[in-house]
Amino acid sequence: TRPGEVVWTPPDPDATRLAEFRRRLAAGGGPPLADYDALHRFSVQAPGPFWRAVWEQCGLCGDPGDRELVDAERLHTARFFPDGRLNFAENLLRWRGEGTAVVGRDETGHREALSHDALRRRVAGAMERLLELGLQPGDRVAALVPNRVDTLVLLLAVAGLGGVWSSCSPDFGVPAALDRFRQVRPRFLVGCDGYVHGGRRYDTRSRLAAVARELPDLAATLVLPVLEPDPDLGEIPGAERAPVDRESETLRFVERGFLDPLYVLFSSGTTGPPKCILHGVGGTLLQHVKEHQLHCDLRPGDGLLFHTTCGWMMWNWLVSALASGVTVALWDGSPVAPDALALPRFVAEEGLTHLGASPGWLAALEREDVRPRETQDLGRLRMLLSTGAPLPAEAWGFVRDAFGEHVQTASITGGTDLLGCFALGCPERPVRAGEIQVPGLGMDVDFVDEQGRSVRGRRGELVCRSPFPSQPLAFLDDPDGARLRRAYFEPWPNLWRHGDFGEFTASGGIVIHGRSDAVLNRGGVRIGTAELYRQVEQVPGIVESLAVTRERGDALEIVLFVVPAPGVVLDDALEARIRTAVREGASPRHVPDRIAAVPELPVTRSGKRVELAVRDLLAGREPANTDALANPEALAHFRDHPALRDP
Repeated sequence: TRPGEVVWTPPDPDATRLAEFRRRLAAGGGPPLADYDALHRFSVQAPGPFWRAVWEQCGLCGDPGDRELVDAERLHTARFFPDGRLNFAENLLRWRGEGTAVVGRDETGHREALSHDALRRRVAGAMERLLELGLQPGDRVAALVPNRVDTLVLLLAVAGLGGVWSSCSPDFGVPAALDRFRQVRPRFLVGCDGYVHGGRRYDTRSRLAAVARELPDLAATLVLPVLEPDPDLGEIPGAERAPVDRESETLRFVERGFLDPLYVLFSSGTTGPPKCILHGVGGTLLQHVKEHQLHCDLRPGDGLLFHTTCGWMMWNWLVSALASGVTVALWDGSPVAPDALALPRFVAEEGLTHLGASPGWLAALEREDVRPRETQDLGRLRMLLSTGAPLPAEAWGFVRDAFGEHVQTASITGGTDLLGCFALGCPERPVRAGEIQVPGLGMDVDFVDEQGRSVRGRRGELVCRSPFPSQPLAFLDDPDGARLRRAYFEPWPNLWRHGDFGEFTASGGIVIHGRSDAVLNRGGVRIGTAELYRQVEQVPGIVESLAVTRERGDALEIVLFVVPAPGVVLDDALEARIRTAVREGASPRHVPDRIAAVPELPVTRSGKRVELAVRDLLAGREPANTDALANPEALAHFRDHPALRDP
């Protein structure tokens, strides 16, 4: 597929929830909104009425209050619904009946499913035990947990009582977990006896014990049994089995303010100690129901699976789909275990409608020429979501052929910082290869130059020009807000600077070229790494790539690292093919000065390449916080690489 080529056309645009939302707005006395562009303009020009309409028409429980938006002129202090009252868990548990609320599977074949009524009973039972243990509104709960039904039960119990939840995946080492949880200062710790990944069993009890011993404010440590039905917890201080099997018929939710805290999320921690980002009850829920119902066209009875761990914001995004009456599907383990069809098989056997995964997983399917539609019944699947990195335009044709022409491919972009999306899919519009379809409703997205001036027809920094409900409430240990302002509102005090590098396309879509802090600068021209990777990874024999700049005298050179396919050697001929592909597919300025082969790339725990750590190594600096990497041992392949030595 070529960039901009139409790969999907909506079968019935007028039948979407988005179209219904536009019609109801107009019928309620709002302005006539003929299409998505008109609705988006209304959403950013009248944010208060727009977000109140989302609250009402997406069916949230609670009281939004009279005031919709205060201090709107100052982006970093603006607040939505300051008088609003609601409970997050009550909204996720408002659906009743025997329809499936949540289904969990893992790579061992274990399956567990709960109806809406059964989930309510389990959450009520867990809430009773947490009350007995003394959990109070505002108490923080830190969790080192796998992506299982039991974890969801505990999250909802904590949120139901007004607590604050923060989680990492159980493969985090002790230093990485403590880098995060020491800042959180939790009253309760949740862990597990172990997990399974890639066919291997990992016992985590000693790791959990080491973390618990370093958290002085703990009232209790609750342990989920995963490897064994009744594991020995003797070495873990204050440990007891997590109350996830207890049931009750009585649910009493603690009412919270719209601006009260719900989650502590963490930045990746690859450039310094991870930032602890506090997100609110109402902003999180309101942003997510908008994205689920209006952008993803999720409806009651649909099913959503997103491959994620509990340490990535996509897990928080996934579980919020319960508020829309959707079956939430949880996969625990490797996405390619026991084989490459693990996730499509889950989709087919459970009749799911929406699947989310990373571009890396899709690229792996393409390399192995695995086409799920040939062996799995994907007739109910309507949307395939992709995030974590830009999805190369050339891959969109494969995705269409592999999953079915009826499936909408929706690339989305946003992040932990906003616990949502700046740009994502639109069920009313065609999908064009390589493009994110639209800026999100209520998200005043723009691209600017170094002076903060809007640019069109060329690349710039992604910014947001007006407030949105899921802005962080604060960073922990940042009493005057100075760190938060430095992170998002410098150098432009009234623009949210997100840290991505991209542009609008002629059709109104968006292309993201990579993180702006990893942009390659050659002769004053800023080059997005993603556009370089798109060309390199089309070359036969190349699996992945990573590019950085390094100083050589008075100049900067671009160094490209590639992971060859098994049995492939990076020789002069392959190097020449790479340079030709980059020159012809991107530009002569993109052509790397040096190319070196490595067996693997360093990635974060959510699978994102870590250019900055490699750049530090090449500059003679030790990368910070390597515990934040999923595979810190990969950095050894870059240290003193022989191909980088001068002759």
